[in-house]
Amino acid sequence: MIRKFSLFACALFCVWQTTAQTQETQTDELTLSLEQACNFAREHNRTMQNAALDIKIAEATRWQTIASMLPQVNASLDYSNMMGYKMNLGVMSIAMPPSGTITVTASAAVNGQQIVGVLLNDIAKEMSQINAKKSEHDIVSQTTSLYVSILAMKQNVALLDSSLQNLTALETATQNAANAGAAVQTAADQITVQVALMKNNINATKRSLEMLYNSLKLQLGTTADKTLVLTQTIDDFLNEEAILSLLMSNLDMNNNFDYQLVKKNTELAQKQVTMAAMNYTPTLSVMYQYAAKEIYSDEVSMNTTPPNMFGLSLKVPLFSSGKNFMTVKEKKLARNAAENTKADTEDRLRVQDRQLRYDLTSSYENYQVQKKNIEVTTRVFNNLSDKFQHGMASNVEVTNASTDLISAQNTYITALLNFVNAHIALKKLLNK
Repeated sequence: MIRKFSLFACALFCVWQTTAQTQETQTDELTLSLEQACNFAREHNRTMQNAALDIKIAEATRWQTIASMLPQVNASLDYSNMMGYKMNLGVMSIAMPPSGTITVTASAAVNGQQIVGVLLNDIAKEMSQINAKKSEHDIVSQTTSLYVSILAMKQNVALLDSSLQNLTALETATQNAANAGAAVQTAADQITVQVALMKNNINATKRSLEMLYNSLKLQLGTTADKTLVLTQTIDDFLNEEAILSLLMSNLDMNNNFDYQLVKKNTELAQKQVTMAAMNYTPTLSVMYQYAAKEIYSDEVSMNTTPPNMFGLSLKVPLFSSGKNFMTVKEKKLARNAAENTKADTEDRLRVQDRQLRYDLTSSYENYQVQKKNIEVTTRVFNNLSDKFQHGMASNVEVTNASTDLISAQNTYITALLNFVNAHIALKKLLNK
């Protein structure tokens, strides 16, 4: 019975350990489509988190300004002891015994600068919200670019691996022919060198691929030891008709986050002019005070503290030696500078729009050429490899064809990435 129980316990332990290892493996892997990657970045990217915090900070600052115009209530507790001193009034003396006073004061002050300050804080909050949307848009674009780059680099590795297999088979056949005396050893050596160059190229590409994975991890806000598994392929992003349809969309300035921020900054500069002008407006203050004084003595004394007091004041600025005037002038100059920046931004966005459309068109044309080129160079390499095995082509021709194929594969991947990234850049500008 004890033996059966021990075996049962061991079996349960093995099942638990296997389940724990499986869960740990699943935890260490992050399987993502592009949409899932973008959503994950939205939730975990620290830039996004900081942008959300900036909105809360702007809201807190706004309420600080509003609260400064609302009543402020303070309480104080005082104790005084004049150590037996008596006030001598000539014919009589008045004792000054120890006393304690509780005072509660409620006050409020309002001026034009505070009112305009609330409007300034409203604009600052709106700018924080726009900046948060811009950060989200940038992060999605960067995540998409890295995701597609990884897929393109993986395809490049697959292409190079396929070429390496063909070249390795050719190396084996050439070496066997050289060993049998049917070919010279130098021909086999040249193919061997070409194989080594191909392997180095593959290793370099894999290192670049690892760097892209690390960059994507940083963008997602995940840990470095997390294994990313991308579920989509590069073909999912090569819908040429959908990509080129973006060229039919027009640039809407008000839909661009950079322009929205510059526009809000111009509004902020205008409000700064108004706020500076508020230095000429009066300040209204209201105060109410309640005081309760307790005298710790039975001697006759004098209590001069009133229990209730109300006060109202109006402070009007009369002369500031030109300080207020120059402050307004300074803010107007800053507003003019902001308007110039807005105009420059409009021109820059129009030029950028034309350039990105040109880049998308050019990259598409180049992509089409390079796609055709890699098909041709692959056929040439395979044809020369067959001829070389039958003694109808030289090893120099095979080596040159192999070099051309590697170059064509790298150029094709570069053209593919340029095409997709040009689409992402234009999409980002148009905020699509």
